[in-house]
Amino acid sequence: MSARIGVEDIPETSGLAPASPTLGELLKYVNEVNGDETSGHRVLEMNQMNNEPQPLPFVLAFSNLTYSVKVRNKFGIPAVLGGRNRPAALPAMAAEPVGGEKLVSRSKILLNEISGQARDGEILAVLGASGSGKSTLIDALANRISKGSLKGNITLNGDQLESRLLKVISAYVMQDDLLFPMLTVEETLMYAAEFRLPRSLSKTKKKLRVQALIDQLGLRNAAKTIIGDEGHRGVSGGERRRVSIGADIIHDPILLFLDEPTSGLDSTSAYMVVKVLQRIAQTGSIVIMSVHQPSYRLLGLLDRLLFLSRGQTVYSGSPANLLSFFADFGHPIPEKENRTEFALDLIRDLEGSPGGTKSLVEFNKSWQLLKRSRHTQTTGNETPTHGLSLTEAISASISRGKLVSGATSDPNRKSMVPTFANPIWTEMMVLSRRAFKNQWRTPELFITRLGAVVVTGFILATVFWKLDDSPRGVRERLGFFAFAMSTTFYTCADALPVFLHERFIFMRETAYNAYRRSSYVLSSSLVAIPTLIILSLAFAVITFWAVGLAGGGKGFLFYFAIILASFWAGSSFVTFLSGVIPHVMIGYVIVVAILAYYLLFSGFFINRDRIPDYWIWFHYISLVKYPYEAVLHNEFQDPLRCFVRGTQIFDGSPLGIADEDTKLRLLQSMSQTLGVNITAGTCLTTGADILKQQGVNDLTKLDCLWITIAWGFFFRILFYFCLLIGSKNKRR
Repeated sequence: MSARIGVEDIPETSGLAPASPTLGELLKYVNEVNGDETSGHRVLEMNQMNNEPQPLPFVLAFSNLTYSVKVRNKFGIPAVLGGRNRPAALPAMAAEPVGGEKLVSRSKILLNEISGQARDGEILAVLGASGSGKSTLIDALANRISKGSLKGNITLNGDQLESRLLKVISAYVMQDDLLFPMLTVEETLMYAAEFRLPRSLSKTKKKLRVQALIDQLGLRNAAKTIIGDEGHRGVSGGERRRVSIGADIIHDPILLFLDEPTSGLDSTSAYMVVKVLQRIAQTGSIVIMSVHQPSYRLLGLLDRLLFLSRGQTVYSGSPANLLSFFADFGHPIPEKENRTEFALDLIRDLEGSPGGTKSLVEFNKSWQLLKRSRHTQTTGNETPTHGLSLTEAISASISRGKLVSGATSDPNRKSMVPTFANPIWTEMMVLSRRAFKNQWRTPELFITRLGAVVVTGFILATVFWKLDDSPRGVRERLGFFAFAMSTTFYTCADALPVFLHERFIFMRETAYNAYRRSSYVLSSSLVAIPTLIILSLAFAVITFWAVGLAGGGKGFLFYFAIILASFWAGSSFVTFLSGVIPHVMIGYVIVVAILAYYLLFSGFFINRDRIPDYWIWFHYISLVKYPYEAVLHNEFQDPLRCFVRGTQIFDGSPLGIADEDTKLRLLQSMSQTLGVNITAGTCLTTGADILKQQGVNDLTKLDCLWITIAWGFFFRILFYFCLLIGSKNKRR
């Protein structure tokens, strides 16, 4: 009698669900059942899966891994002044200061000739006290340390691992749970599936994978619950950790690295997380994780242990061999004591002793040699891989559905595993949908920006209400335009935290090629446009007719267009700064300061011909200059529109307080002197004259519009290069 498992048959309890079949088995079964992709609950015959060939073994071997960093010192303290000698137990240092020497830096060894191996179907746990090198070793194995800094060899089935291939066949789960708080568990995993699974898979098959993974992770009861954060109640800490794991294993990777996945969890949640990792390993994955101090129950789930002490190996082997190892070392583990706690306590005591852990390190080397020689005599082959190369083993795993990130099982192809699972337009579409959903569920930022724009527009409209065509009206128009255009840029500063909050999620997702950085830049630009259109339209509608600006319908459309271009340039500028500056408060200070400089050199406070030559370059890179000049052109371009007539020429001067008769007599006197008839209705200053006075006659309004838009694209390109250079996420 064959056992039957369906999604609807799995009990929704607080415990973990039974281990689900691999993605390849699920997809194969779906294709075999009448070609029907509409059913949401398919049933798998367990005897069918048992007849499938077992996954071929993978062996990740690492030898003599050594990594050191430079530690900067301010000054060395002369020994004659009481400087203490370094205890012998401290890590080995190079270039130690002697006597009164003053050194700038020294080398600290974080990994010192670490060797070992991990196999598929097993969990390798790296243990040690804080500062022992656990996370550093995980980073080294996961290719998160630059090649020039790390020494030693890392191979998979005897072949050197290329960085591009490792990114595709592996996953790295960070210690912190980096997830979008307003997405549900199911949505989070579904977006991960759309990023990591190829476009050739139908939506139904991707949903089937997500549902299977939810059951495998034991998250069925929390599938519709949001992740949550400090302000929104969501899933528990253990569930959040399992979601983080699920988002990175959606494509069924061969290698899975985890940095302290049980950190901060209670014993029950930690056990459930490691139980999930055990099931993942049993599907044919190599699972390597760091653990600070596992409980007795966790120890029963681990297959291999690697104890570190200040960057050196003090034990490597199975949990069962801990008893004989420490007994041979002369420190037998008491019968009822937790073996790992005893080992860690002993290591900590040795670290504080004058000799350090040198004796334990040397004993481990000899013990490993003895064990290896006995094992070789017994089996004759230490790392059986069925005689297959890495390419052949990966191809065999792909054919069994182990790895489906757009891969092919044809080992003759030059690129058996593509760098990215989907084309760029698919990535942009998924990123845009996720961003819109996040915006819809967190409308606070948009409402705040819209409120600021509406309030600012209302204040400007009521202060500059219906300006007239007089010299005073001209001055007030210039002030309105300068303030309005600078306001569009200052309002964009509110967008500074957007990428800063997503930075580490972006780094996690792009570190292992979930999507291209260019896709992120393009999608974020597209998502920003609807918001900018609404803000621009609100500001233009509130201020254009209330202030009494010229141009009619065409004038309003251009006014709206230049405000939209200003918002676009300002948003791009702030986005670029968010990619350079990692702190919100520092970012705000820099944004406000630079925008103030842009306004200063825009041409409102001082004309271009009055700016010193050594500052004139800042005038041309001022973002405020071009929209400011564009709205001046839009307002004063009519050659028939007059702003100073007859006696208005005396407004703003000491003669402005004279009576009208006196002003008329002065006009007659000026007419006789100049030989030109000037009456009370004669137009003395047109819009063209005002543009010439302001020094804005070198560019047309369309030139200013296109330059403002170009600034926006320029800063988006700079943002892309910032992401390309600054998000490598590797130690040096």
